[in-house]
Amino acid sequence: MSKKINLTTSSGRPVEDNQNSLSAGEHGPLLMQDIYLQEKLAHFDREEIPERIVHAKGAGAYGTFTVTNDITRFTKAKLFSEVGKKTETFTRFSTVGGERGSADTARDPRGFATKFYTEEGNWDLVGNNTPVFFIRDPLKFPDFIHTQKRLPDSNLKSPEMMWDFWSKSPESLHQITILFSSRGIPDGYRHMNGYSSHTFSFINDKDERFWVKFHLKTIQGIKNLSADVATKLAGENPDYATQDLFESIKNGDFPKWNVKIQIMPEMEAEKYHVNPFDVTKVWSHNDYPLIDVGILELNRNPENYFTEVEQAAFSPSNKVPGIGFSPDKMLQGRLFSYPDTQRYRLGVNYNYLPVNAPRGIEIHNNYRNGYMRFDKNGGNNRNYEPSNFIVPTESPEFKEPPLRISGDADRYDQRTENNNDFVQAGDLYRILPENEKLDLVNNIIDAMKPVSKPIQLLQLSHFYKADPNYGKSIAEGLGIKENEIN
Repeated sequence: MSKKINLTTSSGRPVEDNQNSLSAGEHGPLLMQDIYLQEKLAHFDREEIPERIVHAKGAGAYGTFTVTNDITRFTKAKLFSEVGKKTETFTRFSTVGGERGSADTARDPRGFATKFYTEEGNWDLVGNNTPVFFIRDPLKFPDFIHTQKRLPDSNLKSPEMMWDFWSKSPESLHQITILFSSRGIPDGYRHMNGYSSHTFSFINDKDERFWVKFHLKTIQGIKNLSADVATKLAGENPDYATQDLFESIKNGDFPKWNVKIQIMPEMEAEKYHVNPFDVTKVWSHNDYPLIDVGILELNRNPENYFTEVEQAAFSPSNKVPGIGFSPDKMLQGRLFSYPDTQRYRLGVNYNYLPVNAPRGIEIHNNYRNGYMRFDKNGGNNRNYEPSNFIVPTESPEFKEPPLRISGDADRYDQRTENNNDFVQAGDLYRILPENEKLDLVNNIIDAMKPVSKPIQLLQLSHFYKADPNYGKSIAEGLGIKENEIN
């Protein structure tokens, strides 16, 4: 056996756990004292310049969100305050793993991020076109994205890296099943759904908390591309989705999405049969049916791609009163990583760029100077508080109710017996029509053929645990006998 190599921090301290972040209780929020998580994410945020590390290739458009149903019993956020109310928006779609010049038709999740320019400040709903994700702990995020990038020697992408990571991360199976299904290659951005994926919170005017997931259902209808057509388009028109979105809006064919939510009362999270803050899991629609909220319409193209699309900066940390966070560990990591990336990519004053700046309200803070400060920089106002002079001060009326937390601060092993990572992947496989099952299996077989056999065998064991027929079909396609699989 080869000598063990100790993983260390940049200062040389051995890393005791590279799989689980430090949290307050098993399902609690993450702790700022997890300095390894901060170091790992902060370095990852700065690995490439100047394009985004992830979601580099994208397209965007302005639009409006219109409230169609009253949800004020759940949230006091003013953008939902009355039926018929309209809020300006900017939405950016993207692929995740590819570089800025990559093809729009790659098999890859799609980013779906919308900035709502509300009267209380900007709210960013940052999600994907899938309701789940590959991992549930942000400590693993840089490692996962590295597997989607390029080898250090050849600068080529590597199926071996991807499946190696996934085979050692069984929580990824649900998202893998979606990615290699027909939904893995949407037919442009107009014909796909969007999801918050993460669990957020609503606070109403009685200071009651509800857990919430957002769903954006395309009114244009779901359309996907086959692998063959996607490959053909990648060569003929790598900007297929970008062109489709731009031209549809230019021609007055404005794409729309029905915005819906799932609502879970705060205390029900403690007894739900899955961890509701686990981004690799979904909430059953039978348990928490979709509730209509409004319509998102995209109706105006940007005038300058760089200024408006490339410089658009989204973060789930941008929220307004009445909308809050949850103990979702991946969300907690993104609350730091997304704005940290933007500060590095665009500069510390990125929120003053026109596409990112709030509309119709003044900004009052004590931040000064920094690269590319192009407003009045606070003028001659004092930039501290408390003070005997008139300065911006806190607003206690916007305080959220306390979140009850129990448990010791520790790195909790995410792979416990009661955290079954195969059930929902198997459920999804079983409800697919036979032709879509066949596409899913064939797509996975093609993707796994270049991978070494030990990794194939480990990954096949996950497919078998989700559904025996799922695993058997893939194994047969790879020429592997059932008795070879653990």
